[in-house]
Amino acid sequence: MLPKVTIQGTGLSVSALCYGTNQFGTAIAQGQAHELLDDFTTRGGNFIDTARSYGDWVPEAPKGASERTIGSWLKRRSRQDVVIATKGGHVDMRSGSWAPRVNPQAIAADLTESLEHLQIDCIDLYWLHADDPGQDVGPLMDALIGHQQAGRIRYFGASNWTAARITAAQAYAKSVGHPGFVAVQPFWGLAVPNVQAAAAQGYGHYYDDGLERLHAQGLPMIPYAGQSRGFFSKLATAGEGGLPEHLAKMYLNDINRQRAKAVNAVAARRGVSVNEVVLAYLVNQPNPTIPIFGAFRHEQLVESLKAADLKLTTQELQQLRG
Repeated sequence: MLPKVTIQGTGLSVSALCYGTNQFGTAIAQGQAHELLDDFTTRGGNFIDTARSYGDWVPEAPKGASERTIGSWLKRRSRQDVVIATKGGHVDMRSGSWAPRVNPQAIAADLTESLEHLQIDCIDLYWLHADDPGQDVGPLMDALIGHQQAGRIRYFGASNWTAARITAAQAYAKSVGHPGFVAVQPFWGLAVPNVQAAAAQGYGHYYDDGLERLHAQGLPMIPYAGQSRGFFSKLATAGEGGLPEHLAKMYLNDINRQRAKAVNAVAARRGVSVNEVVLAYLVNQPNPTIPIFGAFRHEQLVESLKAADLKLTTQELQQLRG
């Protein structure tokens, strides 16, 4: 069974791994998604991550396909048994506009739609999906605090924000007597991305770009792309020539070639899969970290959940990081 941890500064007791559902309702059909969620919860999982915009890149899919899929599943579950995290303030992919939508009005609109799609009255952890550096942090934090006080969200955090902007937001929250963001959802995995390729593929600020300091100060990290999109697993089975083009552009570099050797060595020594080692690298961080994983099939889900029980030594963590 997946162990539970409490997100610091909250009353949220969550599984040590969070199930990312960005493909629910599109690449993963509703029936299959429900089976996977049943499997996840049966094995002790209770932490589910989605977003208002997930699925909107598929024109024929309903708006908010991932949230809708989870909402239909939640109708036959006890709401208290599941911790739901979702995100708002992303660009409008349906209109094809890349204009920032991180403002109080857009947050309110997205939050309303998320509650409708999920068929719930309150979201446990609400993320700002993106940032707009042109917006002052004060009105954004005031908006989130207002939604919290109205009972629409329990806690809130920041995804794809820089360390400087998070620091400014936390300082503002403190000035009004509020704890502010309870966690950060960064782009982070064992594989170090090629910055230009990651930006071109829509990925946000990477963990190593200053978030380590906030993490060391106690701010929990709940990273996405925690499996580095399967880079190390695919590299181990198919070699560099067999990597999909998008993965090669994103991750193929000398740092990751060295880390791949370390991953394979630890996996062989421990008798576990490459994917387990990659996820366990995040689970075993010295500061609070709950990685988000993805799974299309039962076998992938079972393999990923094993990472929560893999205890890596300090020496192995150093070996993996190189």
